[in-house]
Amino acid sequence: MPLMIAALVLSLWLQSSPSTADELHIPIGQQAQLSQLPRNGQSSREVLEHFGLPQKEYPAVGKPPIIRWDYPVFSVYFEGTRVISSVVQHRPQYPTSAQGLQP
Repeated sequence: MPLMIAALVLSLWLQSSPSTADELHIPIGQQAQLSQLPRNGQSSREVLEHFGLPQKEYPAVGKPPIIRWDYPVFSVYFEGTRVISSVVQHRPQYPTSAQGLQP
């Protein structure tokens, strides 16, 4: 019986104790307005006319061929010559050790 009471008290104590966890907030949506990104279905020519040349172009991969263009804040994915997705690039809020943290 004392063992059951101890288990019950321990169970109640664990349920009532506040849990501690860190929260990670990554406000990707605030890095660029979604209306400023190329829209699905736009042609590569329309993207070039509106946003200019990308900083980096990746060769086609897979079947159907998927192409990626990187701009300073976002990346655009094409299937052939049509946009299938535009993605805001994640920018770390805090520097990592590779970015120059002092030991």
